[in-house]
Amino acid sequence: MDIAAKIRDIPDFPKPGIIFKDITPLLQDAESLRYAVDQMAEFAVSKKVDIVLGAEARGFILGAALAYTLGAGFVPARKPGKLPYETIAAEYELEYGTDSLEIHEDAIGPGTRVLVHDDLLATGGTARAKCDLVEKLGGEVVGVAFIVELSFLAGRNKLKDYDLMSLIKVEGE
Repeated sequence: MDIAAKIRDIPDFPKPGIIFKDITPLLQDAESLRYAVDQMAEFAVSKKVDIVLGAEARGFILGAALAYTLGAGFVPARKPGKLPYETIAAEYELEYGTDSLEIHEDAIGPGTRVLVHDDLLATGGTARAKCDLVEKLGGEVVGVAFIVELSFLAGRNKLKDYDLMSLIKVEGE
């Protein structure tokens, strides 16, 4: 299935010079959505995942569906101040700035097997921050799964210690 055809380019979003990869057409198409979740689940099923960790907002959508498919729980990573309980945080750099993510301090216990998920791998900062949060709480990152990978930004380099998969690789922009 050509799910790359279901990814829409939005120029100059969120800032001039950025080409945003919009996954909403993929989400709108039931067959493409099912295929994407099934492909990531196939990658993860042998890893015996306890938790899928996804960042807001797009990482919530497929992350929760992936957790359900794997029979795992789901943990949301959110922007600062959005979670109601005590949190831990990790800061990271984006291709267009700096940000941070938080998870509840009791979201992942020692030895918990975690699949880190997001819709897009760009510079690797967000995914690396999620991996750091997992490890800070004593969990084990058993894999990292993306829909789209912007290979030309070399985000994979920040995640070289992890088993990584992406459904679509974009070589250049």
